[in-house]
Amino acid sequence: MSDLPFSSDSVGTTNRASATEDENVSVGALNDHAPLWRYVTKLEKMGKGGGNISFRCNFCMNVYKGTYCRVKSHLLKIKKGGIASCSRVTNANISKMQKVVEEAELRVKESLPRQVPLPNTSSHNKTIGSSSSAYYGLDSSLACLDPKKRKGMCGPLEKAFNIGAREQLDGEIARMFYTGGLSFHFARNPHYVRAFKNAFPGYVPPGYNVLRTTLLQKEKSNIEHLLEPVKGTWKKKGVTICNDRWSDSQRRPLINIMAVCESGLMFLNAINYEGEQKDKFFISNLLIDAIRDIGPEKVVQVVTDNAPVYKAAGLLVESRFQHIFWTPCVVHTFNLALKSICSPSPHPRYDDIMEECGWIAKVSSEVFSIKKFIVNHSMRLAMFNDHSKLKLLSVADTRFASTIVMLKRFKQIKHGLEHMVISERWDVYKEDDVEKARAVKEKILDEYFWTDIDYILNFTAPIYKMLRMADTDTPCLHLIYEWWDSMIEKVKIPIFRKERKQHNDSSRFFDVVHGILVERWTKNSTPLHCLAHSLNLRYYSEQWLEEASGRVAPHQDLEVLIL
Repeated sequence: MSDLPFSSDSVGTTNRASATEDENVSVGALNDHAPLWRYVTKLEKMGKGGGNISFRCNFCMNVYKGTYCRVKSHLLKIKKGGIASCSRVTNANISKMQKVVEEAELRVKESLPRQVPLPNTSSHNKTIGSSSSAYYGLDSSLACLDPKKRKGMCGPLEKAFNIGAREQLDGEIARMFYTGGLSFHFARNPHYVRAFKNAFPGYVPPGYNVLRTTLLQKEKSNIEHLLEPVKGTWKKKGVTICNDRWSDSQRRPLINIMAVCESGLMFLNAINYEGEQKDKFFISNLLIDAIRDIGPEKVVQVVTDNAPVYKAAGLLVESRFQHIFWTPCVVHTFNLALKSICSPSPHPRYDDIMEECGWIAKVSSEVFSIKKFIVNHSMRLAMFNDHSKLKLLSVADTRFASTIVMLKRFKQIKHGLEHMVISERWDVYKEDDVEKARAVKEKILDEYFWTDIDYILNFTAPIYKMLRMADTDTPCLHLIYEWWDSMIEKVKIPIFRKERKQHNDSSRFFDVVHGILVERWTKNSTPLHCLAHSLNLRYYSEQWLEEASGRVAPHQDLEVLIL
């Protein structure tokens, strides 16, 4: 796919960039509903609504207007698509693009909620069959669906009470409670009972006690049975144990234990560590218990975040099981790198970072202050809503790349903010802090403010892109090493362009950013990353080695050999 002309997804850009095959697959996963947009350059949106957009084909360089359907018809030469076929697309190009479309459609299909069979019941297989979408009417004529097996399969009780249909309906209602997070107390609502009685005379829906005991145990046993084939692949494929912390709606601290393999992710356990001392011994014991439950011979690695206590716990696990690796979360590592760049810590140890990156923290602080002022004043918020269809995000600090997410949204709503502050209503309204409103207006109309935001988004884009690529269900351990290497070079380009420097010149700002990234990579890299990198045949090919100067095959890379 490297010979196909790719382009950025950003509206208004005309730059075309080629991407590696592995990166294209990961980036494509972010827009699987319209994968062929990457082969055209978006120019401008047509009108306020709808999906019409002006675009330039990266093959024939002609400009057209329309939706994604027209893009697809143009590139794949689909007749009666309301657009001319591309004259520069070859049959080989069409084959590759069709493969991209098929892979995207497959990923979309696999991401859809799966139909999980209901628990087997005493008469479920006899009266309902395997379909969980069967009709729930309690008419006795539906008691036996298979006329060939009617004899001996449906007794007098089944015919009279339609037990199979009742049990399946109980199972569907129970699953509605479990998957929707509904409180069991909802089953005591008189309207809940009355609704089903009116719909199905004689039927009483499952109550509070049945939902939390009998039906819950049946559902648990059913899920465990359905997961047995997945567990059967663990010994052959190997398992990664993942660990994460979170808090529930009652603010109870929980630790999740999950198992990940080629067949997918499986939730194992959630431990409430309220009142416990969460030290390295406590965490390592949780991980060791999970390893023993799965089987030490099946486990390849344990993945946690980068907190010191987790690193210490990971080392204890490695000392107990010599063949198991502790690996810090790559996505968390990228997030920490962005946090160090965008929000440097005011500590003497980081004086050089604060000196070079302090302006980024100032810009992000101004952005959050503007957002806070608008959101906290109802009239200002109403003015904003009148001028922008997009909403101001409330980004939690715990979200990955929270600063970048907020800056990206501010760039998207720039015109709405400008129209808001230059409107007559903004100056006429005097009920809130007038001085603060004037300061907000001056900042929004300051072009240097928006130039700084653009610069931050430009040089952090490679880091944010890698974070998004790694934060998916697609296996990427074999790509991490190369991603880090190429990402650092991509970060350098916009910095040197901004400072108008040649590639061989020195930049104090880039040196600081480079130091942060290298430090994070040093803490994050493990022998598994290097092993997976060295086993990827793509990195031995002449095509990859010739794509950039200085590239060497993994067996000639000193860093790989040392690790």
